[in-house]
Amino acid sequence: MTTKTSIFNPPIANKAPKELIAHGDSRIDNYYWLNDRENQEVIDYLNAENDYTKAIMEHTEDFQEQLFEEMKGRIKEDDTSVPYKLNGYWYQTRFEKGKDYPIYIRKKETLEAPEELLFDCNKMAKEHAYFKLGGISISPDNTMAAFSTDTLSRRQYTIQIKHLETEEIFSDKIDNTTGGITWANDNKTLFYAKKDETTLRSHKICKHVLGTSSKTDVEVFHEEDDTFNTFVYKTKSKKYIVIGSSSTLSSEYRFLNADTPNEAFRIFQKRTQDLEYSIAHYNDSFYVISNINGATNFKVSKAPETATEKKHWEDVIPHRKNVLVEDIEIFKDYLVVNERENGLNNIRIMTWNGNEDYYLPFDNETYNAYIGNNPDFDSDTLRYGYNSLTTPSSVIDYNLKTKVSSVIKEQEVLGGTFKKENYESKRIWATARDGVKVPISLVYKKGIALDGTNPLLQYAYGSYGSTIDPSFSSIRLSLLDRGFVYAISHIRGGEYLGRDWYENGKLLIKKNTFTDFIDCSKHLISEGYTSEKHLYAYGGSAGGLLMGAIINMNPELYRGVLAAVPFVDVVTTMLDDTIPLTTGEYDEWGNPNEVEYYNYMKSYSPYDNVQAKNYPNMLVTTGLHDSQVQYWEPAKWVAKLRELKTDSNKLLLQTNMDSGHGGASGRFESLREVALEYAFLLDLEKINH
Repeated sequence: MTTKTSIFNPPIANKAPKELIAHGDSRIDNYYWLNDRENQEVIDYLNAENDYTKAIMEHTEDFQEQLFEEMKGRIKEDDTSVPYKLNGYWYQTRFEKGKDYPIYIRKKETLEAPEELLFDCNKMAKEHAYFKLGGISISPDNTMAAFSTDTLSRRQYTIQIKHLETEEIFSDKIDNTTGGITWANDNKTLFYAKKDETTLRSHKICKHVLGTSSKTDVEVFHEEDDTFNTFVYKTKSKKYIVIGSSSTLSSEYRFLNADTPNEAFRIFQKRTQDLEYSIAHYNDSFYVISNINGATNFKVSKAPETATEKKHWEDVIPHRKNVLVEDIEIFKDYLVVNERENGLNNIRIMTWNGNEDYYLPFDNETYNAYIGNNPDFDSDTLRYGYNSLTTPSSVIDYNLKTKVSSVIKEQEVLGGTFKKENYESKRIWATARDGVKVPISLVYKKGIALDGTNPLLQYAYGSYGSTIDPSFSSIRLSLLDRGFVYAISHIRGGEYLGRDWYENGKLLIKKNTFTDFIDCSKHLISEGYTSEKHLYAYGGSAGGLLMGAIINMNPELYRGVLAAVPFVDVVTTMLDDTIPLTTGEYDEWGNPNEVEYYNYMKSYSPYDNVQAKNYPNMLVTTGLHDSQVQYWEPAKWVAKLRELKTDSNKLLLQTNMDSGHGGASGRFESLREVALEYAFLLDLEKINH
């Protein structure tokens, strides 16, 4: 039951105390009842919160529309992706003016050939509030496309198969998959990963034969360890089908000749606690990226096809203490390595014959360079991407033979006002409380004074070893052009400064992530970039946990906070192994079934640590169908904050009743969510146009 006296009074959620006991410790959760999306009272409460948000933000609606049109106006509506060649065809994705979804096409042999339509997602999305095309996998003979769709936003994809010449969609239908599809070389056998209906963990690899019922599909692998997920793919060389199993700290692969899909898979290297590895194939060998024998930052090894166990792995690129190996790309004549040193991306090029070994040159400290889509094994061209906080994205083709680079596409920023020379970016270092230096990437409009009066939005993620690179955003210009400074704090828990940077921000030292963010905030204030009156924090998902933690620890530092799909009810979620993704998270947060982890988690879990005190202005967003962070976490958190907080600051909860973790599915609809977030921040700064 939810009560509210008028639209300008916030909804007050009914309290129904539930006692939760673990390790002899009792917690009372007054809002546990909100975790039932089938309960009409829950839906009524979420709708009441949405109505309240709308009422409080109503005076900004014209401004939100202005922001939406402004952000949309910078994006080229009739845009086409750079084509890539695969198995005799050029593939492209296209957006058309006034349409929300992509169109997939191909052309045979040359770009001048007639266009073949593969999928028009605008037509496919027509009957659905949410629509996403997952994987597209073309059969080796180029006549069929296996594809997958999600119409609920819970990342449970249905696989179907389309004949590309007749456009017939076959009767084959496979539900509840991850969306990826891998063809064997016989053009009739497909492999895919099935999800557990309750936890949504990908736990089985199945084999489907074209023209048969999915009920007769053969289970070829079952990942029974519920801390592992499983997946399947084909090597770039096209020779092998590979099944992978991975947890946060361990992995295992099996492989099978793609010409003989009915034979048994062979184990590459048995899983071992704390041994992480991945594999790629070339000639008669496999190339292995692993952390074997203390290679914290990973190294590259080689093993023959016939003897793949770790005792046969020979170093190709040995471990280096200061260089993280992130990825490799294999070509017929070249090995390309994506490395990270001192936080910066490097692309290394090596010839198999050993004659050449060099790096592509990059020249500043706030850029992002990455290996692009390179599906053609025989190519002499490396495609890579480059952007920076001030430079729009470029797709670059680098000729590995001639060493000549060609920019084949530059992101266009429409609207006529953007000039990259009007913006400045830099990297600064804050000193954390334990003496560690934490990097911060900054971007702002040139000419601002460092007098503490600038509004500043500080963003971070800080979990799973996921690195937030300093990359360009045309959307962000709507803040920069109104005087905001934008800061990315590269805090521990990510991998910006190598694997140790991640290891020092997880499990029983997770709080380093939160204190790093707070220490970066204090540094930004002390250096004059902003002040407590103008500092805003933003994080989503595990970054939403970060937001919940920092406002419990140092609420006085922040004028406002944006928390998107925040993971805030850490203890209860991690104790419930029926919730999607929970068991696979034990290596990240710890297993609260063990008392040491339970107590540590409870000491920082945002929901468990809400107190009667002043909190910043807050906008919290979520999706009713989110499969990664369940909607009830932010809903319960907001209800408890409403009950206990002692300030009169804004506290708003916006739930998208149609969508999940990624937000709205239309190309521009997600900008409406950003427009609300930006209007919330700008309104607090008394900026209204």
